Amino acid sequence: MIGRSIDRSVAVLQRLTQRWQLVLLNAALLFTFSFARPAASSLDARINRKVAHQRFDFVGWTVESIWQKLTHGLIAPQRYMTEANRSQFVLDYLDLVAETHRVERQIHRMYVDPDIENPEAATVELRAREEELRTDIDRRQPIAEAILEEQVAWVLREEGFGVLGQEIPPVKISFTPLPRMLIVSPRDRIETIYQIGLTHGLGTSEQERLEEMIDSSLGVSSLITNIGGLAAYPSMLLETTSINWITDVTAHEWTHQYLLPRPLGYRYFASGETRAINETVATIVGQEVGRKVVARYYPDHLPPEPEPDPDPAEAAPEEPPVEPPPFDFRLEMRETRIQVDELLDEGRIEEAEAYMETRRQMLVEQGYAVRKLNQAYFAFHGAYAAHPGAAGDDPIGPAVQEFFARSPDLRTFVNRIAGVTTLAELEMLLIP
Repeated sequence: MIGRSIDRSVAVLQRLTQRWQLVLLNAALLFTFSFARPAASSLDARINRKVAHQRFDFVGWTVESIWQKLTHGLIAPQRYMTEANRSQFVLDYLDLVAETHRVERQIHRMYVDPDIENPEAATVELRAREEELRTDIDRRQPIAEAILEEQVAWVLREEGFGVLGQEIPPVKISFTPLPRMLIVSPRDRIETIYQIGLTHGLGTSEQERLEEMIDSSLGVSSLITNIGGLAAYPSMLLETTSINWITDVTAHEWTHQYLLPRPLGYRYFASGETRAINETVATIVGQEVGRKVVARYYPDHLPPEPEPDPDPAEAAPEEPPVEPPPFDFRLEMRETRIQVDELLDEGRIEEAEAYMETRRQMLVEQGYAVRKLNQAYFAFHGAYAAHPGAAGDDPIGPAVQEFFARSPDLRTFVNRIAGVTTLAELEMLLIP
């Protein structure tokens, strides 16, 4: 009887896992199609027509990626590796990526060097080496992805995100060229009113052309920006050499998928408040889980814990600084956002836009290559409110952080806040 009960439980879990994968695949398809058939006169439809030839093919990418995962799962060579060998395999893979990036930078420098008359001839050996490295990366990538998926899944299950030893949804990632994200905001306020993925090969001049066409014809503020990850299924991750970044973003994107059938997930686009709460929760989970993955499997790469801020009541009086304090990008962005919000609240749109351009030029002088700073920039980056910065004085980030600090564990924190979609509801959670 006990054996039959276990068998039935395992069968139920397998069906749940399969259904989760189908739910996420369908959600990805519906997400794509939801942008394809708006009312003909709507803002969405007008923008869709302007970017029709540059849209990222999420349907094709998702189907192909899931098929690759299924075929690799039939072999799964990582299962026969020791834990130490699995971690070393991932680190070797990241070293291979780093070497490839170095070669690509060398090739780029030779093409832009005016002293090299024939860069094509000068880079023959480098380009052959790049092709060789890329072939090796393609061969190793499915195994490296599978190992990282299983390592992150182990920590998630340890944190309580599992049923009968299986995290739901299963962790799936893919290192891939990411789409560029088009964000559109009104000019008179900071709010994302349209968002869609565009092809990853879109050059800077084409981005500028599309933004200008959208802004001038529709009277909005737009931005085409890079992203580091996307919660498609499998999660789309940027190719990188940092194990800390990979584990963080893997858990971050998984959190979006976990929240999908819950109010905080399926109402992601309902309002800026919902999106900011969702992204802040995902950031916290990414940081917590990512650090634990590195501590367990890659301890030599674990960065030191950040030092807590001193208690103001106990801190000694500060001496006047001899040199000006170092430039703080987040602090500068926070101050910029606060000033822009004030100007827009007063209806001074042109003044706010001129101020943002002045601040952008200042950031460039400080070494930060910000191509465009406008309402759409803050609408997108302001949703990531776990740390001070583009969110300005938005109280959502601090409130989510406070609720996390009060929660007994990560799973309780996520499951309780998963039903929250507004700042008012979030504040209710904080009432003793």
